[in-house]
Amino acid sequence: MANSNSNPSSIFSSNHIYYLAPLLTVAIALTLFLPSFLGSSPPPSPSPSLPISDKEDNTEIPINITTAVDSIGTRQREPFSDLKLAYDRWDSEVGCSQFREKFRRWKVNASVVQPADAVGCSELKLDHVSVWAKAVSWVPDILDGLYECRCGLSCLWTQNEVLAHPADVEFYQALGPPETRKTGEPLRAFIDLEAWRQPSKHEDIFISYHSSSDVQATYAGKTFRITHSYHIADKKREDVLVYWSSSRCIGHRDATAKSFLSLVPHHSFGHCLNNVGGDDIAPTMYPDCQMEDNPVPHWWDHLHCAMSHYKFVLAIENTWTESYVTEKLFYALEAGAVPIYFGAPNVWDLVPPNSIIDASKFESVEKLAEYIKAVAEDPVAYAEFHAWRRCGVLGNYGKVRLASLDTLPCRLCEFASKKGGRNAPSTQ
Repeated sequence: MANSNSNPSSIFSSNHIYYLAPLLTVAIALTLFLPSFLGSSPPPSPSPSLPISDKEDNTEIPINITTAVDSIGTRQREPFSDLKLAYDRWDSEVGCSQFREKFRRWKVNASVVQPADAVGCSELKLDHVSVWAKAVSWVPDILDGLYECRCGLSCLWTQNEVLAHPADVEFYQALGPPETRKTGEPLRAFIDLEAWRQPSKHEDIFISYHSSSDVQATYAGKTFRITHSYHIADKKREDVLVYWSSSRCIGHRDATAKSFLSLVPHHSFGHCLNNVGGDDIAPTMYPDCQMEDNPVPHWWDHLHCAMSHYKFVLAIENTWTESYVTEKLFYALEAGAVPIYFGAPNVWDLVPPNSIIDASKFESVEKLAEYIKAVAEDPVAYAEFHAWRRCGVLGNYGKVRLASLDTLPCRLCEFASKKGGRNAPSTQ
């Protein structure tokens, strides 16, 4: 093999060294000074290894499509408040086609959500089911009504015993059902969406947040907060980045919030770590959040409206366990903010891709805070956290909403019909 130095085309030949020296000098200068010119060096990437799989054999494949969140820190820092302008920038620099292609084969665990047709039409034993919501508190009155469900089934849901008589199902929320039932008596259904609640074995039907329950009810629907102010702010604050609200002060959750919030400009509403001057100050700070038909303000009435003024919302679950993703995260998504999430390890199975900032992907709260500050001054990257909503890339999220409390009446009635309603065998 000929010596490379004798090759006249080699870039390292003595004839070319003279020309390369200035180029090397420029390259070194750019390496040293370009990050400073752009505003800062890129922050650590928090992105998980996105669960992309091949459709044919389910094997992992590398991602070779990069978008704005993959290059945070390479653009000059640019404070902004107008989300629509940020959308326009993202549309021109990235766009939905590229975003859809990136997440086209995004892998999620479908088993974390019960399918809408979990009960087959051939399994139904009754054409009509009557549910008496006997012992409820937070389950809203708006669920009351007569429903036309799948497979020709009709479903009456009411808190009135007379209208339900004779009931096929007695629905309990605050109090547990009797231990036994006789054939001819209503089925006993119990709902509890907290992570700690387990079936007592006295229920005929157990309803919880988890797909392993008889009937699943997620927190993703709108029925939970139907009376809230849904006004959404047109602009985002630049001076205060993070919204947090909690009025159930739990030690470990408050400690997590305090350690992170101490590092970023924030407003804390509610009872816990309040720094805005009171629990019900949102309508004063944001007059657009005032509800005309509710002159007495309560902090829970203004959650969506108030948090919509901020780029980020801190969402910390009181229990960190599989599939337990509550309204704390879904409120923020619907309010047009980006959740900073501490909670379920499988959260990506329940939310749209690239819709949240998963705190578990960071080495420390300091690294997380650094990343939040960088995103807050990168309108293109920030807009990409909203791309799922604008480009229709949902993952399991659409199914999660279909399994929410909004659709519980029909799904409960279908399950009760499958069991035979009052004609179900005795539990004695």
